[in-house]
Amino acid sequence: MRRKHRKLHVEPELDITAFMNLMIVLVPVLLLSMVFAHTSILDLNFPAGPSELNLSDENLQLQVVIRTDALVVADSKNGLIKRIENIDSQYQFADLRELLKQLKARLPDKKDISLLAEKDTSYQTLVTAMDTVRSYPAVVAVSLVDAELFPDISIGDAPDLSSVNAGAEAEGDKSNTDLNDSKVGGAQ
Repeated sequence: MRRKHRKLHVEPELDITAFMNLMIVLVPVLLLSMVFAHTSILDLNFPAGPSELNLSDENLQLQVVIRTDALVVADSKNGLIKRIENIDSQYQFADLRELLKQLKARLPDKKDISLLAEKDTSYQTLVTAMDTVRSYPAVVAVSLVDAELFPDISIGDAPDLSSVNAGAEAEGDKSNTDLNDSKVGGAQ
């Protein structure tokens, strides 16, 4: 008689040793090559809208306007303080920092400043300008610290140069008309 051999039915085991070895090597390599982003949060004050401006010393508003060819520093009382031209198409943030240090010495209680940027201003330029107007490195008791300039930063759009020039020309024409009217009135 013929014997039937029954084959032993063995459950196959899944061998994941090679996969585990790969993971043990791959996870530390990925963790070491990961770039950790340093994120900082700034408290920004956006302009509320048009309102009447009292030009007393406590309401003096400093402005830094980022133009494509220069950094313009102005105030709400006297207008232009200084225009810092670009050199080799690079903004001169060191000159801006020195000017702001002088302004801070004259206005020690002033903490706010408006940063006005043109629409095509790069993000990096805006961040560098914000860092420049906020603080500067200073040596105090043999250690390097960040001294405060104007930490309360408001961000806005820079006024369009064509509208500023047109407004100045219209105002100049109006003042000439007023002068002519007063001369005519005085001659009568």
